[in-house]
Amino acid sequence: MSKNIFFAEIEGFSLFGEPLFQIPLVSEMYNKQKKEYDKAYENYKKNKNNADNIIWLGRRTAYLGNFRDAIAIFTEGIEKFPSDPRMYRHRGHRFITLRLFKLATEDLLKAAELIEGQQDEIEPDGIPNARGIPVSSLHSNIWYHLGLVYYLQAKYEESLDAFIKCLDTLSLEDNFVACAHWIYMILQLLDRKEEAEKLIEKVKVNMDIIENHYYHEILLMYKGNYDINVMMDKARVMGELANAAIAYSVANWYFYNNNIDKAKALLEEIIELENWATFGYIAAEADLKKIIGK
Repeated sequence: MSKNIFFAEIEGFSLFGEPLFQIPLVSEMYNKQKKEYDKAYENYKKNKNNADNIIWLGRRTAYLGNFRDAIAIFTEGIEKFPSDPRMYRHRGHRFITLRLFKLATEDLLKAAELIEGQQDEIEPDGIPNARGIPVSSLHSNIWYHLGLVYYLQAKYEESLDAFIKCLDTLSLEDNFVACAHWIYMILQLLDRKEEAEKLIEKVKVNMDIIENHYYHEILLMYKGNYDINVMMDKARVMGELANAAIAYSVANWYFYNNNIDKAKALLEEIIELENWATFGYIAAEADLKKIIGK
């Protein structure tokens, strides 16, 4: 992670206790997100007791890199709408971003409790994909993030259960590859290799993937369609590491294939990236901490 930031706000701390500074957005992305934030804020000012207005203000705030502020907004939403699972789902997500895993687990478990017996609903994208088709739902996002936060705490059985529930929520192939990516890694870490190989038999080259292309390609790497070096070429731009999701998956592959040194070196490279909010980065932190025992 870049250390040459002197005036940015500290949002939180890494699992190693290092400050996590606000992530600078490139001007084009900042302008786009600021415009959307301004709309959300205007809607919120018009009606501060509208649940959707609170959620979108919190989401847009987080997209600008203001994660602590986003958590405060979702907390306001929980105070006003304590039975709305969306508030806990989104606050739980941002607790994960700030490495507050215990709080994230509590929120996501509460969200899971609140959706029990309820009809699922498609969750609109804050940053739409190229086809403009949302690929996740409220239920799938709750189970996905719960699976993730358990994974980050090395609670693999609980994580596996949550990701399987996520897998059952939607029939979209995007949902399948996103969940199968984590399930495969968990099964390998639990030494349930036959189950892992059976899972990726379902992965095909010609799947209709709308958004989660990296997860699809990673699964194809696990299956043997892509060489690991080809995937690392995809993770780099001009020789510099740029994609934490791919790099983390490769590091994990090294780890459960008993090449700890290569896994450790790649994890160390990942946590030098600037964008510390991605799931691949956070998982790299958690695994590196586990490997070096700090």
